Amino acid sequence: MRGGRTEKVGWTPPDDRSGGGRKRGPKSGSGGGFKRLLLRVALVLLVLALAPPAYCVWSFYRPGPSTEETTVLVKRGMTISQAAEELERAGVIRNKKLFRYWARFSGLRLLRGEYLFGPRASMSDVARKFERGEIHMTKLVITPSLHGWSLQKRLEPYVPPDVFWGLWKSPRLKELAGFPDAPSLEGLIAPATYNVNLAMEPEEIVQGMVEAFRSQVYPTLADGALPPYDTLILASMAEKETNLPEELPHIAGVYYKRLNMPMRLQCDPTSLYARWLTGDLRFTAPMRSDTDRSHPYNTYSMMGLPPGPIAIPSPAAIEAAKRPLETDDIYFVATGAGGHNFARTLDEHNRNVDAYRAAIGRQRRAATPSAPAGAKPAPTQASAKPAPNTKQTKLSGNTGKGQKQQPKKKQPVAG
Repeated sequence: MRGGRTEKVGWTPPDDRSGGGRKRGPKSGSGGGFKRLLLRVALVLLVLALAPPAYCVWSFYRPGPSTEETTVLVKRGMTISQAAEELERAGVIRNKKLFRYWARFSGLRLLRGEYLFGPRASMSDVARKFERGEIHMTKLVITPSLHGWSLQKRLEPYVPPDVFWGLWKSPRLKELAGFPDAPSLEGLIAPATYNVNLAMEPEEIVQGMVEAFRSQVYPTLADGALPPYDTLILASMAEKETNLPEELPHIAGVYYKRLNMPMRLQCDPTSLYARWLTGDLRFTAPMRSDTDRSHPYNTYSMMGLPPGPIAIPSPAAIEAAKRPLETDDIYFVATGAGGHNFARTLDEHNRNVDAYRAAIGRQRRAATPSAPAGAKPAPTQASAKPAPNTKQTKLSGNTGKGQKQQPKKKQPVAG
């Protein structure tokens, strides 16, 4: 207290309105806003950076555009780029560039083959098939008794006809089979089941069949009653004559006996083979014009064995040709019930032929529907004069295995 006045002790803060005192700094919110802006920019940049990879991953696993099963061939020498273009062209994938980038990044090595992709297969599914080499194979069954024309039809999806007939007489393939002087590859194909696909080269497929013959069939031809190639020829003739394995040695025995007499073999299937070699591909029973034809393969007109096999023989037929049955029979004819009747003399054989024709007649009558009672018979041509030279004779062979009749057409000569 001074001079009777009382003073307050302490400090009074200045009035903000007076403008006195300390200045305030910037508002506390301004620094946080800048940081948020930087964060947003960073997020945008991150999204932009991740978008292409994310899109690629999504495209890689999303279902593909195809709505049905699709086959794509990877041929010999095809590059990754060519494979990607083929996949896109076939509608299996949408983006060939993406597939190409993936293939190069992963170090994919293409395996030649036929690839089968299911509906809606993703690019991931496609990649997996290529990585694993899941090549689609078809089992092609080549059975005994097939001849060149049947084999060509069976191979047609894989071997074009003109290529097949070119390979059919290939000197290289005939030498590979072990018989360089053979007229063709007839009989030089092993009966087996082969795994093939549409990406294989035609020559590769045929060569595989010839190699199978060389390794599986060729060694079995030795140590027989005839030289190896003659054994193959005789086996093919017996194969075409009967469907019954138990008859093969007997039929081979008849032909072997005729060879040693000597006597014409008169094998019906050889007369048909001669017909087909002329370009007449009617697959019917032999006719008089066939047995009368002068041709190296027609054993009705030529002595001895034909120049080459007439079909693929079975192992049983080869064994029968190596060890033919010792028999006095020199004739045989079909029974009409699946087997054959054998005979020592021509008279006995002719009686068997009559029995065969009677059996066939009964079968035809049984297969013909009977007419309703009171119905008028259909007009016939019984009064027509027979065509010249159509009289049937009692042949010493038989009609062999049944042949399906097909339209006549010209085809390349096989032998």
